[in-house]
This record gives sequence, C-alpha cells and structure tokens, in this order.
Amino acid sequence: MNKLVVLGSVNADHVLQVASFPRPGETLHGHSYCVIPGGKGANQAVAAARLGADIAFIASVGDDSFGHQMLETFANEGMNTEAVMVEENMPTGIAMIQVAATGENSICISAEANACLTAERIKPHHALIANANTLLMQLETPIETIEAAATIAKQSGTKVVLNPAPAQPLTDDLLQLVDMITPNETEAELLTGIKVEDMASAQQAADALHAKGIKCVMITLGSKGVWISQGGKGQQVEGFRVDATDTTGAGDTFNGAFLTGLQAGRKMDDAIRFAHAAAAISVTRMGAQTSIPHLSEVERFLTEHS
Repeated sequence: MNKLVVLGSVNADHVLQVASFPRPGETLHGHSYCVIPGGKGANQAVAAARLGADIAFIASVGDDSFGHQMLETFANEGMNTEAVMVEENMPTGIAMIQVAATGENSICISAEANACLTAERIKPHHALIANANTLLMQLETPIETIEAAATIAKQSGTKVVLNPAPAQPLTDDLLQLVDMITPNETEAELLTGIKVEDMASAQQAADALHAKGIKCVMITLGSKGVWISQGGKGQQVEGFRVDATDTTGAGDTFNGAFLTGLQAGRKMDDAIRFAHAAAAISVTRMGAQTSIPHLSEVERFLTEHS
C-alpha cells in the first residue's frame, strides 16, 4: 500500500495578472489570463509525487473536461488514483486568482465537486488510509470528511498531518486526532488566539497547540522560514531568499515536499530544508502545480546553496 495518502481538493485555477489588487468598486485591466491545475490537496499530492513519494490521492473531480484531464495528469505524475472519484453533473472546483506585480496573490474558491467528497464517499477507500504511514489533509473539503479520515488514521496507527488552510476555526476533538499541524502565522493565530509576530510568540502558539494534543507543530513564517516545535522545544529553520514571481501554491509545495523528505528517510531539519528548496524554486515560476519542481531540480538547488 502507499506510504503517503493525501486527501483534499482539486481546482481549476483561473489566474489573472494585475498590477495591484483592485479596491471595492474599482475596475483594473489585467493580462496573461490562463486556466491551470490547482487545489490545495492536488498541489500537495503533485508535489509529493513529483519529488518521488509513494503516494495515493483521495479526491473528487467534476465530470467535465478539466476533471478528466486532471485524473489523467495525476496518473501520469505517478500517484495512485484509485480514490480520485468523478462526480456526475458537477463541475470541478474552481479558484479565481489575482496575482499582483509583487508576487502576492488574492484567491476566491468555489468547492463544486470538492463538496461531494463526503465521509460516506470515502468509505470504500478506508483501507488506503489505514495501511498508509501518513495521511495529509487540508481544509478545502468537508470538515466531516476530514474528521472521519483522521479517525480512521488514528485507529490504524497512521500519522495524521493537517495543513489547516484556508484558515478556519477547528474543534478540539479534531485537533486531538492530529499528530502534526502546519499552519502559517494567520492560521496559527486563528487556532490559538496568539498573534505570531516573532519566534517567542511562535513558540507560545505552538505550546497552545501542544496543549490540544498535537505532538509536532510547524508554523510557516514566509521569508523567515519555519518554527518547528516538538515536546515543547522549538527552533527556527530558515528558508532560502529568492526573487518571487508568484507565491501561489508555495505552501502546498512545502507541505508535499516536507513529507516526501521524511518518507525518503531525511531527518526533520533536513526534510524542512528540502521543502524550503522546493518552495523557493516554485515561487520563481507562475502557477501552482505548474511551478512545482522535480526531484533533480531540488537536489541541484540544495547543492548550489550548500
């Protein structure tokens, strides 16, 4: 069975380049419109597959040309697609993305087929979760499904990793099922009430999450790297400085790459550095899945920055 299972969303990303984000009531001219593969679950699954992970993906796509194209793409990336379900008379999920000249992005999503990934629909695929080493999830699919999958994983000894994005409140019952959580500063503040402004406050937020039963907390800090805390002891692992073109999907690339690094036998710090390299390469390119590097590129980047 596959060592890593990713459960999550699949989106068609409608991307428009803009000089700056429009204010309410303002109309701006954009350029370079395109539709590219996205969705946090799919991004993380593709990152893991492209970097060499042994992976299966649990997801729902629409019965449209994009959904069928994505199913073929996932298979070509080398992942197990037996649990990627096609929903009749439903479009694939969509995301409307504006990318500013600074590289920052603004995103609105509509779940569509992702909303069909219910706890009932994943029952035939419980064995994938139960026999995996690690289950990675995000928050673009129904929360009841995430809870059901986490419960199956916990009962089976499968490690549960949650990337709590997009930010939303979560129950303590769900958090108690999580072994590792990977929020950014905004998500960490929403979950703990502690504003993450520096390393001291990052550890305070981590301690609050430890108190909810989560053994490993990794707070991503953008250009400052990550704050990783285990057993109440934390440290900063810095990232790489590059000129960003588009940050879309960078966090997803990091999450998929990090677990791939651990799966390959890398120690925690080395797996984080591996993930930092993959994310750094991705922000120099346009798009989400289109920006994710291959293993050889990450290895070359690490050699050049050693």
